[in-house]
Parts: sequence; C-alpha cells; structure tokens
Amino acid sequence: MVIGVWGKKIGMTQIFDNERVIPVTVINLDHWIVTNIKRKDRDGYEAVQVGCLRDKYISQPFSLQWLKNLKKYFSHIREIKDVDIVSDVKIGQPAEFYTLLKLGDSIDISGITKGCGFAGVVKRYGFSGPPGSHGSTMGNRPGSIGSFCSQGKVVKGKRLPGHKGVQKRFIRRLKVVRIEPEMKIMLVKGSVPGKVGSLLFVRKA
Repeated sequence: MVIGVWGKKIGMTQIFDNERVIPVTVINLDHWIVTNIKRKDRDGYEAVQVGCLRDKYISQPFSLQWLKNLKKYFSHIREIKDVDIVSDVKIGQPAEFYTLLKLGDSIDISGITKGCGFAGVVKRYGFSGPPGSHGSTMGNRPGSIGSFCSQGKVVKGKRLPGHKGVQKRFIRRLKVVRIEPEMKIMLVKGSVPGKVGSLLFVRKA
C-alpha cells in the first residue's frame, strides 16, 4: 500500500462552513503515471516511481512507449518511498493514490519554499537590529560575527545575509477539508510551502 502522493499547488481560496470562513489550499493530484517499480531484491529498496505528464500530452491517450523516453513526455519524475506493499501497483497505471485519503484526515505536506532573492538578516532571520536614531546605518547589520581573534574565521552556520527561500519545509498536522474525485483535487486547511505550480508531497500524519 502506498501512503503518499505527489501533487501540484494550484493556489489558495476560501470556503464557507457553518457561517465560518476557512482558508484552504487547492492541490492538483491529476496527470501522475506510475513509470517504474523499485524492488528490494533488485534495487535494494522498495519504492514507486511516478511521473507528471507534460501539458501538451495530457489530452492524448497514454502509451507505454512513453516510458522509454521519460524526459520527453514527463515534466517531473519522483519516487514514493513510503511503500508497504508494491505488488498491487502496475507500471503505466494512473497514480491515483489519493483515494487512500479521506475527509478529515490529518496529513503532512512537504515542499520547496518561495525564493526571495538576496536578503539581509532582518528579513531573512527576523533580526531586530540595535536602536538607532535618524540616519543610522546600524539597523540592518548582523552585529558581531566572531567570538575571539585567535580563531581567525567565521563559525560555520552563522546567520548572515544571503539567499532567502528555496528550502525544503514540512508542514505537519494539516486537515483534509474536501476531496473532489472527478476533478482530482484536494482542499487542505491552511497554507503550504511553495509557489503556484510547485510540487508537493502529501502523506498521512
């Protein structure tokens, strides 16, 4: 049994339930095909490899010949390693593993955060900065970056200005608000990491 599924973030919206506004994230779970099955006796581990079809091949009938050239027909190739039994999964079938999720389930979602470019320590890490009067340039500086002179280097992991975002993040214990089997979309309460169109991995909590 596969306990995870890949999807794409469509965006955020809101729904109404008992006169309450619930912010939700819409995740598209369609157009994923099982491209390969990894077995422990052959590959050393068990996993299901899935691929997301490119937009221009979505409307065409699927052919097993497409599996010989994955880069041409699939925009993304990913693996689902949270697998208990892979005997009931076949190559070429739609990866509709979202049917294992139910309304009200608690799920964990992982994704890549939005990129914000080069940022200082105030925006990147939330530094408050020292108090300053008008014209002070100390407000956005990181402060001391060394402890003593004999060390002669900056300690690894020191929080300094740099590229913000584009990091893997996990959001845990989100609630499934609605599942639309016909449209193959899922509504999750709250926000998830990533921009519109980015990949998300959904699994049971």
